[in-house]
Order: sequence, then C-alpha cells, then structure tokens
Amino acid sequence: MMAIVNRTPDSFFDQGATWAEEAAFERVAEVVEQGAEIVDIGGIKAAPGAEISEAEERARVVDFVARVRAAYPALVISVDTWRASVADAVCAAGADVINDAWGGADPELVSVAAEHDAAIVCTHTGGVTPRTRPYRIEYDDVMAAVLADCLSYAQRALDAGVTKESIVIDPAHDFGKNTFHSLEVTRRLPEMVETGWPVLVSLSNKDFVGETLDLPVGSRLTGTLAATAVCALAGARIYRVHQVVETRRCVDMVWSIAGRRPPARAIRGLQ
Repeated sequence: MMAIVNRTPDSFFDQGATWAEEAAFERVAEVVEQGAEIVDIGGIKAAPGAEISEAEERARVVDFVARVRAAYPALVISVDTWRASVADAVCAAGADVINDAWGGADPELVSVAAEHDAAIVCTHTGGVTPRTRPYRIEYDDVMAAVLADCLSYAQRALDAGVTKESIVIDPAHDFGKNTFHSLEVTRRLPEMVETGWPVLVSLSNKDFVGETLDLPVGSRLTGTLAATAVCALAGARIYRVHQVVETRRCVDMVWSIAGRRPPARAIRGLQ
C-alpha cells in the first residue's frame, strides 16, 4: 500500500486536511499504523490551480521528508513531483521513490533517480502539460499508447542508470484520459503486467470512478474498491490510496481467491 499524504491546502480528496505539517505528520503515523509500506508525499495538487513555484514546492516537502525519514527509518518514502530539482532535494533529504505523475515532462528526472539510487514511477499521460486536464484526447488504441510510453520511459530510466528493480510503471488513470480510456486501461491491465515491470495503480476516488457511478468525491470508495479488485486480479503490485485499511482488505481477498495469498486462518470444517 502506498498511502497518500498531501502537503497542499487544496487537494481534491481531503480539501487540505493535511496541509498543516502536524496534521500531515499525524497522517503518516496513522497510515503506518494501518500497515502502509510506502507513503507518497505531494506538494502540489494535480488539478489546475494556483501556480506553485519550485521554491514553494520544495518548502512544502523537503523538510517534511527529512522529518518523516528521521521518525521512520524503515519506511519507504515517495514524493509526487515532476520537477527534477525538487526530486533532487527530496532524495537528498531521504526520499526513496520519485513518483512522476506527469509522464517524464522533465527529462532530467531519470538522471536524478540514478544519481540518488532512487526508484522511479514511469507513467503515461498522453503528453499533456502538468496540471492541465485532458481535453478531447483520442487514441487509436489507448493501451498500446500506455505501453509504448511507459516502456519507453522505463528504458530511458535504465539507460540513465536506474537499476531495473527500481523501476515501476503506472497507466495513470484519469491523466491524459477520459473515463472510457481509464475503464479500458483497467480491464486491459493484464497487458501491462505481462511486460514484467511491476505495475502501480492510482485509482483512489478518481474522476473515472465518479463519472461511471455519478458520485461525488466523498462517495467513491465502493467504486474505487471494485476497480482495485480488477487490478489486483490482473496482478498490480502497488496501490496508491487514500483509504489504506479498506484497500488492503480488498487486495488481500482478491489475492487469496487468485491463490497468491493463504487465508489468515482456515479452520472451517476442521473443528
């Protein structure tokens, strides 16, 4: 589980509930207690909004990463950024993963990951500019586009010196996609898994869930878990989530049905 921790005053899901540093740190403690292996710290919301400078983004995340690292030496810390300069600073402060949600918009990001021996998440966004919404984007074959971009990004990371074990691919639901695209990517996720790269999915409360079920942000958990179950059955490895406990239970159940995880106990019919 990769738990989301937003150092932003305007995040779409929690509406700034963890904007204050102490609230964000309490969120880290909570999700660690819930069993999250990774925390993903972000300093800028993905949607359009107020311009956030590089200096402001650094101020929101760098010292906070250092604080989390000092408190949780064994925790995997990810930072959601597309800027190489910010990635360099957070890796120096103790981050382990660069989660680039914007498909390599900054080509220097792979070099930063290599320099710090950090992992990198390679996403597909259809070439859209960071912090813009997709508008009438069309694909002849959306999964073919996802695979081409993610595999190309992964290769660039390899060529830059990132170790193979430190590269993850992510179809990036909603990013550069309409709802039909995200639904198709979900049902065709086995094609990503078959590449051999570990697959991350970020499904939590996304617009494609809301539009499919006609539900606002605060009412999308059941739809999120349905999409999570499909991706878990396909073999996705990392789940970027707001609700850790519910997602863990969903994934554990699916993996047990698939034969990848034994039941926590199995005494029925034995006593």
